[in-house]
Amino acid sequence: MPRRITTDEGRGALASVREAQAVGEAPARTDLATSVRYLLQLLGEKAPGGSVEVRVPPFGAVQVIEGPRHTRGTPPNVVETDAATWIALATGEERWADAASSGRILASGIRADLSDVLPVRP
Repeated sequence: MPRRITTDEGRGALASVREAQAVGEAPARTDLATSVRYLLQLLGEKAPGGSVEVRVPPFGAVQVIEGPRHTRGTPPNVVETDAATWIALATGEERWADAASSGRILASGIRADLSDVLPVRP
């Protein structure tokens, strides 16, 4: 089981990512990874379950949403996106529909729409 990211660690990493983005710089990889994992952790707490796998490569993945659980192979409901899009969705800076229509979310399965559980707002 991965180590739990504390609220202070998560918020600190998010602040660092936002500061870097505000000045047009790439955020530090460690801050980006911590931010992504923290927001995935919050999503897992908000919408526990195992019917949808949310992937943000290469930083992390979490299974969420109550319903049928898969145990082997590729899950029937998968959401995959990049780190910047995930942070924007999870913090409410971007709407699910906008990111999906622009092709920045790859979603498959009937339960793969996370608009009801986003943002997680740390």
